Amino acid sequence: MFVVATAGHVDHGKSTLVHRLTGMWPDRLAEERRRGLTIDLGFAWTELDGRRIAFVDVPGHERFVANMLAGVGPVPAVLFVVAATEGWMPQSDEHLAALDALGVRQALLVISKADLADPQPAIAQARDRFAGTSLADPPVVLGTDLARVRAELAALVDRLPQPDREADVRLWVDRSFTVRGAGTVVTGTLAGGTIRVGDELEHAGQRVTVRGLQSLGEDRAEVAAVARVAVNLRGVDRRAIGRGDTVRTPGAWWETAELDVALRGAGELHRQLVLHLGSAAVPVHVRPLGTDAARLRLARPLPLRVGDTGLLRDPGEHRVAAGVEVLDVRPPALRRRGAARARAEELAQGGVRPPACAKAAELRAMGLPGTGQRIGEWVVDPDWWRERREHAVAAVKRWAAEHDVAAGMPLEALRQEAGLPAAELVPRLLAGTGLEVADGLVRKPGTGLPPRVDKAVRTVEEWLAAEPFRAPEADELTELKLGTRELAAAVRTGRLVRVADGIVLGPDAFERAAATLATLPQPFTVSEARRALGTTRRVAVPLLEQLDARGITRRGDGGTRTLVVARG
Repeated sequence: MFVVATAGHVDHGKSTLVHRLTGMWPDRLAEERRRGLTIDLGFAWTELDGRRIAFVDVPGHERFVANMLAGVGPVPAVLFVVAATEGWMPQSDEHLAALDALGVRQALLVISKADLADPQPAIAQARDRFAGTSLADPPVVLGTDLARVRAELAALVDRLPQPDREADVRLWVDRSFTVRGAGTVVTGTLAGGTIRVGDELEHAGQRVTVRGLQSLGEDRAEVAAVARVAVNLRGVDRRAIGRGDTVRTPGAWWETAELDVALRGAGELHRQLVLHLGSAAVPVHVRPLGTDAARLRLARPLPLRVGDTGLLRDPGEHRVAAGVEVLDVRPPALRRRGAARARAEELAQGGVRPPACAKAAELRAMGLPGTGQRIGEWVVDPDWWRERREHAVAAVKRWAAEHDVAAGMPLEALRQEAGLPAAELVPRLLAGTGLEVADGLVRKPGTGLPPRVDKAVRTVEEWLAAEPFRAPEADELTELKLGTRELAAAVRTGRLVRVADGIVLGPDAFERAAATLATLPQPFTVSEARRALGTTRRVAVPLLEQLDARGITRRGDGGTRTLVVARG
C-alpha cells in the first residue's frame, strides 16, 4: 500500500479530487458535509493498476493547520492542489512551507477547476513557489484530465522508497474511538515495521495488546508499512489515548522532553512555539544554539530518535518558523558558564557523538549506532574505557595511601570517581588490573597491615601467646595506638579475632576455648569457664556467647552451658 496526503488552500477542491479518484467522500463529520468544508482529517482509498493507494485528506483553512500537519506528518508524498480560479493563496504558502520543513520530497501538483479559468497563471505561480523547496519541480497535471492524474499518481508512488517492514513500530495516532463490543480503536499511518494481531505494544509506559487490525476496511492478521491501519487495543481506555500519542515497540524509542535539533530554513524564532512531529503538536520553549541549532524543552515527552524530522510553527502568526531534525534526544545540561556556546560549536561541527558508555538497547532507542566495545549489555568507546581503567587504578592507589588500614575503597566511591553509569561495570573495568571487588570494596588481594599497625599487633600476639584468653585492656590498646579501624584491619587480615567491641583474641581462640572447656564437668557455669580459661568475666561472657552462636556450646537452665562439639 502507498499513502498520500493532500495539501492546498481551502476550497481548492482537495476533497472533491479524492472523491473523483476513489469514489469515496473523505469528509467524515456531519458538520463538514453541511458546511462543505474539511475540518478534520479524512480518509479514502482506491487501486490504480495494482497499486493500492490510501489518501489522507487534510483541511485547507488556516484555523485547522494543526489538523493538516497531523495528517501529513507521517506521510512520504503529497497531492498538492491549486485552483485555476484563484491561483496561489495564503494557505498554499503555509502548506508548502510545512511540507518543505518536514522534508517531503515527492509531490504531484494538480491544478483544479481548470474548466473554469485559464490554468497557466496558477501553474506559473506554483512552479515559482515550489522552486528552492524540497518538492522542487513536481509533475503538473490538470484535474480535469483524470486519466492523467491517475497515471501520474502511479508514477509518484513508484518513486517512493521501500519501507523497512522489519523496523520498530511507532504508529502516530490521528484518531481514537470506541467500537461497541471491541473497545478502543486507534488509527494512523504506519510508516515502518509490521503490526500483528496479538502483538504487545507500548503506550505511555504501559503495555497494550493488539486485539484486531483493519486496513482499508478489511480485517487483517497483520499490516506492514506503509499503510493506513486501524488497531483495536486491549489495555487502554479511549479517553487515555488520542491524536499525537503513539503505540510502539516496547523500549525501542527514547521518550524525552528535552532535545537538540538542527534548524532548516529558520527565520525569526520566538521562545514559545509549537513542535509538530508525527501527529503530535506540543508547545515548546526554544533556546537557540548558534544560527542552525536549538535546544527544545517540550511541554510533554515524545518518543523520538535521532534523525526524526518535524517543524516549529508559530500558531499566533500562522507561519512555519523552521524545519527541525533531531540531533540528540539525551542532550547534556547547559548549566555551567559557556556550556551553551560550546554545545553550539559541537553541533555546528557535524552533530553529536554517541555516548561513550550506554546500553545497547538505549542506543537503539535513541537511534544511534551500537558500534564500540561490548561489555555485557553495554557499548563503550574503547579509548574512553581504557582511560577510565587507568583512572580507576590510580584512584584505588590514592585511596589505599590515604586510608592505609581501610579494608578497601568503597565500590560506589570508585564508580563515581571513574565516571561509570552503573556499579556492575566496576568489576569488568578492573579485570586484569590486579584489583579485586569483595564485600562492596575494591582492594589489592593480600594487602597486609601498614608497619605501624603490624608492630602493635605483634605485641598483642606476644601477650596472647603467653595468656591466650587475656584480651588487652582498653588502655593497653590505646597505648599501642590500636583503634577501631586498626583492630578491624588486624581481624580482616586474620591476625586477630573479634569477640566483642574492643575485645580481641588470637585467631584460634574459639578452637582453643572449646578444647579447654572439654576438660570441665558438663554442664558448667560461667565462673567455672572463666577459671579454666584463665580470664576475666569481661572476656568470658562474650566468648561463651560467640561459642553459643557457632554451635560449639549450648546454653541450658540457670545460665549453665554444655559443650556440643569439641574443637581442636
